[in-house]
Amino acid sequence: MDRKLLDILVCPASRQPLALLDRAGLDALNSAIAAGEVRREDGAAQAEPLGEALVTHDRKRVYRVDDGIPVLLVEDGIATGQVADFPKA
Repeated sequence: MDRKLLDILVCPASRQPLALLDRAGLDALNSAIAAGEVRREDGAAQAEPLGEALVTHDRKRVYRVDDGIPVLLVEDGIATGQVADFPKA
């Protein structure tokens, strides 16, 4: 993802800055998705694993990146609190 774009992106719900989700966070999230334990903010199940994602500064919400394009819709956000082993830092 382009660094200049990443520098200006913020969470549409909390207005916090976003950063690329690290490998540990992505692995924990994808494990929970594979187990059918992850729901998006709109209540729909997140069935597809994430190849890339953005996370808020407080690490409480994740947004997927599809083909290099961030999907910054509040209803498509994923609360990390539902992932038991999601790394906090």
